[in-house]
Amino acid sequence: MTLLVNIVSWISLALGGLFCIVGAIGLLRMPDFYTRMHAASVIETLGAGLILLGLVLQAGFTLVAVKLFMMGLLILFVSPTATHALARAAMVRGVKHQAVEEESPSKS
Repeated sequence: MTLLVNIVSWISLALGGLFCIVGAIGLLRMPDFYTRMHAASVIETLGAGLILLGLVLQAGFTLVAVKLFMMGLLILFVSPTATHALARAAMVRGVKHQAVEEESPSKS
């Protein structure tokens, strides 16, 4: 049973790290504010959530696991709310989306 918990924990930690790396690359490469904000929310929810899950599995049934679980709940509720508030504030301030170049249909 311990081996199974360790394997699941390390897979969770590795996937969380992978999501953080992919989100950081997206944060650097995305063209406008709104898409960058989406990449940052991926880091917060998926990356941090999976890393916390892996750490909870490594901690076992201890007070540390309870604290990590509470941190996860806090991230789960606060992150989407903060992202929504940030997007709304940007819309109110008039931050525009980057114009997507549409291909005009060719006349045949």
